[in-house]
Amino acid sequence: MSLLVRAACLTNYSEVARAGGLDPARMLLDAGLSPKVECEPDLMIPVERVGELLQASALSSGNESFGLCMAESRLLSNLGPVGMLMRDQATLRESLDVLVRYQVQLNTSLSLVIEESAGVVVVREDLRAGRAQQPTRQRIELALGVMLRLMRQFLGAGWQPRRVCFEHAAPRDASVHMRLFGHCVEFGFDHNCIVCAKSDLDARNPSADPAMARYAQQLLDASAEPQRATLLEDMRRTILLLMPSGRCSIEQVAEHMGVAPRTVQRGLAKQGQSFSAMVNEIRKELAVRHVIESDRPLTEVALLLGFSALSAFSRWYQTQFGCSAKESRAARAASRPE
Repeated sequence: MSLLVRAACLTNYSEVARAGGLDPARMLLDAGLSPKVECEPDLMIPVERVGELLQASALSSGNESFGLCMAESRLLSNLGPVGMLMRDQATLRESLDVLVRYQVQLNTSLSLVIEESAGVVVVREDLRAGRAQQPTRQRIELALGVMLRLMRQFLGAGWQPRRVCFEHAAPRDASVHMRLFGHCVEFGFDHNCIVCAKSDLDARNPSADPAMARYAQQLLDASAEPQRATLLEDMRRTILLLMPSGRCSIEQVAEHMGVAPRTVQRGLAKQGQSFSAMVNEIRKELAVRHVIESDRPLTEVALLLGFSALSAFSRWYQTQFGCSAKESRAARAASRPE
C-alpha cells in the first residue's frame, strides 16, 4: 500500500527554501513533485517524495532544522475540514480525539497515540519510514512541531509542555528547537513525543463554537466517510508500541488490539503476509533510524528493537544488512561533509 500525505504538509516549504538560498521549484521537481503542488492542499502525495524533498533541502541549505522551520507558522486551518472540526471542540482532549479519528485522511504514514498515566499525558508520534534507507528526522520534526503549534492554538502562544522528546540526536545548532519548544526539548529519547499535564487537555476552549463544529462535521461526512484503519495498520501501530518492551508476540499484539489471534492470522493471510515478516520489516525501519540517524549506544538500540542481548541484535543486523551496525555507522561518518 502506498503511503500518502496531504500536500498541505508542504505549507511554508517555498518560504523556508528561499530563506536557505534554494530554488523551491527546482527542489520540488528533483523530488518528483510538481511545483504547483503547494496550491493543491487536499491532493494526496507520496510520503517518500516528501521525505526526499525535506532531506535534500536540509542538506542543500545546510539547515538541519529545515522541517522544524516549516512548522513554526502552522495553523489548524492547514488541516482543512479536519482542522475546522478540531478548532471548535470544547477541550483540547476532544480536539486531539478528532485528529486521531481522522489521522488516516491526513497522513497514512503517521501514527498518533495519546497515553495517560497519573495526571501526565504523552502525545506520541511514530512514522513509517517508507523506503527503508530514507531518513525520517525532517519529517518527524515537522510533525512534532506542527503538533505543538496546534496545542498552543488552544492553550495560548506562551504555553510550554513539560517535555518535548526526539529519538534522533541533537543538531549542531539547536537554536530553532529552543525558539519553538523552549528548554524542555530532549534528544536521544526512546520515542518522539510531547509531554504535558492532564489539566492541559481538559482546559475549556473559550472560543469553541458548537454550531461551527456541527457544520465542519457535516462537511467531513458529506465528502467521505472516515477511513477506518485497516487491520494491518492497527497491527503496525501496536507492534511499534510493544517492540521496545520485548513483548511483541502475535498473542500480545492481538490482545492490545482487542481481537483474537486467529483474527490477526486471517487478516495477514488475506494480504499474503506473515506476522514475523511484518515484525522484521518494522525492525529494519527502526534499525536504520537508530543506527544510521542517531548516535544512541547499540545496547540501547538492541533493547528498542526487542532484543534481550546485543549479540542477538548484532547477528540479526548482519543478516539483514550484510554488515555490522558499527560498519554502518563508520560508513555514515565517512560520508558526512567536513
